[in-house]
Amino acid sequence: MSATQPTALRGATPSLLRLKRGEERRLAAGHLWVFSNEVDTAATPLTAFSPGGHAELRSARDAFMGHAYVNPHALICARILSRRAERPIDATLIEERLAAALELRRRLGAPDFCRWVFGESDLLPGLVLDRYGSVVVGQSATAGMEALLPVVAEAVQCLVNPTTLLWKNDTAARELEGLPRETQLAFGPLPESLTVREGTLTFEVPLGAAQKTGWFYDQAANRAHLARYLPAGSRVLDVCCYAGAWGVSALRHGAASALCVDAAQAALECASANAARNGLGIDTLRADAFEALQQLGARGERFDVVVLDPPAFIKRRKDAPQGQAAYRKLNQLALAVLKEGGLLVSCSCSYHLAPEELLAAIQGAARQAGRFVQVLETGGQSPDHPLHPAIPETRYLKAFFCRVTGAVG
Repeated sequence: MSATQPTALRGATPSLLRLKRGEERRLAAGHLWVFSNEVDTAATPLTAFSPGGHAELRSARDAFMGHAYVNPHALICARILSRRAERPIDATLIEERLAAALELRRRLGAPDFCRWVFGESDLLPGLVLDRYGSVVVGQSATAGMEALLPVVAEAVQCLVNPTTLLWKNDTAARELEGLPRETQLAFGPLPESLTVREGTLTFEVPLGAAQKTGWFYDQAANRAHLARYLPAGSRVLDVCCYAGAWGVSALRHGAASALCVDAAQAALECASANAARNGLGIDTLRADAFEALQQLGARGERFDVVVLDPPAFIKRRKDAPQGQAAYRKLNQLALAVLKEGGLLVSCSCSYHLAPEELLAAIQGAARQAGRFVQVLETGGQSPDHPLHPAIPETRYLKAFFCRVTGAVG
């Protein structure tokens, strides 16, 4: 690693951050987040820290809890990067974490096209890295990780030597940390598009139209599982299609046709291009998901498979009742265009919607529509998005594969 490092990594003694009495239990169980109301601010004022500064975290009884970075202005005011007193936050630690994450993805079999780093689950809170062959796209969600980006960039170069590292830091979560939304090149040329390989398929996403870091690798395993449920010559409806991954995958696995629906024209153009890129063809419909399903139902259209992969309807816990109603309505509209014995793939990426709540939305929709649902398989995020067992926030994606028939009994 280079000798040029942020000041916090050059051997300065970290400041002390002390917890209130009894507030160490969740951290001792493995969680990495410290909330501002858990800190003994009389003994260790948060105002003494600048955003991104480092601290040695200790309990009220002076037990060492970890080395953390701090943002005094955020509700989650500190996040632990190391639990060993002799391993402070430095360039070596960051490179070791990245190397360990990379080794896991190599074992999973697709290290060049995957989520390389999934934040807390890879013990790098606030950091996401996705690989697109020789291009790496990252996001930093916290002030503490923002301060470490030069070190991260150097470690990325050392480990995989990509042509480009792009920071696509445009998420709303950054505003909670007092960070601007921006896109910056760490190094290399700015690509016009991102290339993805998923199984035997190749996709491209124009960078200007890319959502999040560009591709939803978290659904790759669920898309692969779809193949076992596809009737030969089936007609597929891909709702909220983005770049066409579900629809194109279904065609590759034997579907006769796929209609891809999205509200964005750029997404539909991307989906069509991706189908053609793989020697396939799709139909497209530009419309809001709810409006599209209503239109299709009114026309008497019927499909063998309907895939619902909408954006999160519940961004905050207080939005849960309204979001649950939206999931129920969307599934009810989908059931209305699904053939007898057809397959419904219903997904949600809302963390604040529990799996059983999505299942209740599906069942409520089925009862309203007079249909009977059998859940054949449940899915979650792909293995390159591992769960941290002590951090429920790392588990967010739900998918139910359901057979749907007429009312029974």
